[in-house]
Amino acid sequence: MFFESNVPLQTHNAFGIVARATSLLRVTDVASLQVLLADPQFVRPPESAVFILGGGSNIVLTGDVKLPVLKVEIKGLRLVTETAKAWIVEAGAGENWHDCVGWCLAQGYPGLENLALIPGTVGAAPVQNIGAYGVELQDRFESLDALNLETGECFTLNAAQCAFGYRDSVFKHASDERGFGLAGKALITHVRFNLPKLWKPVLGYAELDKKQLECKVDEPSALQIYEWVCAIRRAKLPDPKVLGNAGSFFKNPTVSPEQCADIIQREPRIVHYKMADGNIKLAAGWLIDACGWKGKTIGNAGVYEKQALVLVNRGGSDNPVTGGEVMTLAKAIQTSVYERFGIRLEPEPVVV
Repeated sequence: MFFESNVPLQTHNAFGIVARATSLLRVTDVASLQVLLADPQFVRPPESAVFILGGGSNIVLTGDVKLPVLKVEIKGLRLVTETAKAWIVEAGAGENWHDCVGWCLAQGYPGLENLALIPGTVGAAPVQNIGAYGVELQDRFESLDALNLETGECFTLNAAQCAFGYRDSVFKHASDERGFGLAGKALITHVRFNLPKLWKPVLGYAELDKKQLECKVDEPSALQIYEWVCAIRRAKLPDPKVLGNAGSFFKNPTVSPEQCADIIQREPRIVHYKMADGNIKLAAGWLIDACGWKGKTIGNAGVYEKQALVLVNRGGSDNPVTGGEVMTLAKAIQTSVYERFGIRLEPEPVVV
């Protein structure tokens, strides 16, 4: 394994932002990386050791990346074991997430269909605890393998140890005095999913319910839900290969029932969902749209005209969007939403 120098990252981030990596290593297997980490000549900067890059679908680059970049390209899809209740499937962290979902369905292992067409790699899925249409990664998670970038040792984490939250996990936090946090300290190599044999469709979202009515299907199969989710996402979300973007840019904020009732008095049409813990999730896209941002631009950064939750690259090949323009637009949106609703929107992507 060897580091490539001065590597262009425009094709390695979904926004298509022009930036370079001072040094980049393509990680295709665990053993080779362990050899590198054990090499005394491999010198890493103190504190933040490296920058881990998957599919680049959830990052905003605001400049060149000076830390050593580890680009995860570990492949492999397999059935690990089968129990009376579930199939345990393992995927390499470098596998494309959507391809992994499709492979599982093709093998007859349902459970991930609601998460179809989410951009990125398998290794990024637990970091972000990705979710869509009533299912989160943690709902189908079995365990993962990771490599300690300080010691070179491999370790395994279960769901509790990953500390999953809404678009959150232990991999998004730096270590504190308790030792909590693995951001920049560990590289996920493989992820395993617990896919139930007693499968039941997860519905209840308006768009899925609409598809069910249109198709006149009382008991949809996993494949039908997969196809519906793909159709819904393609209709309202831009393809990053055509129009650069990082998917949903802001997290859906949660408020108390009392806060929600207060907002509803002023904004009766606000889109909201009751959560299992009793709190209310508000649709960030609706809040942004209500502030008049849909279709607006700042520089070469724009708000997608079909979905206000998505920020896009409006620049051409000769003048692509910069990370600074993206963040300027994001901050302007945050200010508008806070001034009107008193709610602070939190970005989903990692800003580098």
